Amino acid sequence: MSIAPAAVARAVLLGRAAVAATGAGAGLLLVDDPARVVAVLATVAGVTVAQVSLLTRWPALARHPWPALAADLAVAVALAVLSGGGMAFFAWVAGSAALGGALLGMRAVPLWIGQAALGFAAAGAVLRTSAPPPEVAAFVAAFPMVSVLAGLGAAAATGALQRQLDLAVAMVAEAQRSAAASERARLARELHDSVAKTLRGVSFAALALPSSLRRHPALAEQLAGTVSRGAEAAAREARQLLEELRADPLDLGFADAVRETCHAWAHRSMIAVDVSAVPVEPSVEARYELVRVLAEALQNVERHAGARRVAVTVTARGRRLELRVADDGRGFVPRDLAALQAGGHLGIVGMAERARNAGGSLRVAAAPGEGTELVVSVPLERS
Repeated sequence: MSIAPAAVARAVLLGRAAVAATGAGAGLLLVDDPARVVAVLATVAGVTVAQVSLLTRWPALARHPWPALAADLAVAVALAVLSGGGMAFFAWVAGSAALGGALLGMRAVPLWIGQAALGFAAAGAVLRTSAPPPEVAAFVAAFPMVSVLAGLGAAAATGALQRQLDLAVAMVAEAQRSAAASERARLARELHDSVAKTLRGVSFAALALPSSLRRHPALAEQLAGTVSRGAEAAAREARQLLEELRADPLDLGFADAVRETCHAWAHRSMIAVDVSAVPVEPSVEARYELVRVLAEALQNVERHAGARRVAVTVTARGRRLELRVADDGRGFVPRDLAALQAGGHLGIVGMAERARNAGGSLRVAAAPGEGTELVVSVPLERS
């Protein structure tokens, strides 16, 4: 990957330009020939703009850094001539070492040695042609080693940034794999709960059809009708499943999705529904299961309750979300889930399973003639 080296290299180029330009600009107050200082400033600015533009436009250039580093070293020699071994030159060489560290990592050791040697040569020339105070002489003599330290620092920073990017990419990939696995499991569960059961019944009828044709023609006719109706039901359930898988528009907030689901059901069933939903957002997994529970609960009201009005509320209690569906229908005598499943009443059983999939629970309160109230409670954040 070239993202991390290119990013660190751009930061190095901009920082080096600032330091080199500041050092050269200060020379305007100290030298008798300002034209040379202006030439240094123009060189630093022009080369830096070109380098940053190229790296920004083509980050992949960081994969082939040697030509750029050679050109950068040539600019350092030019600055040494223009500045006479001034501050701009030393800052440029240190920046070149950091640039090599960003683009090459520890492979830049030969480059750092060469840059340090160039720095020592320039420092020796400066010290021979002038007589600076001892403190300044010590600084000039030691400064070339800053190149090596700058290179090591840039290499370490690039490596750390690259590790962070790799970790972020791995985390995103793992999240995508987990989401894909969860979606496959969810789709398998939906198919098992609807289409698979219908097709199983169709297969039983089809198996009995050949023998019935010879012995019981009337029964064979009934079985053929069963197969035909079962096939139509399976196709209808498959279409309904695909529609329901798209039933939760994720571009809407959860409260708006609840209102849209309720209003679409009320328009189809001609049963009045009152909706009250606070603006709260569960996790994507919990949201999907809650919308499906709501759709299943409304279908149960339409099929079995004989209700004239339904109230749907969404509330937040602490760190939990509650979805409540209450109707004024005929009600029933509640039984536990095992009894409902044994009796073939799988609607509430399926809704309870969905609540558990979202990390929550389902509670049903009902009485004959007093309607039914279904409450699903899920955590707002899964641990």
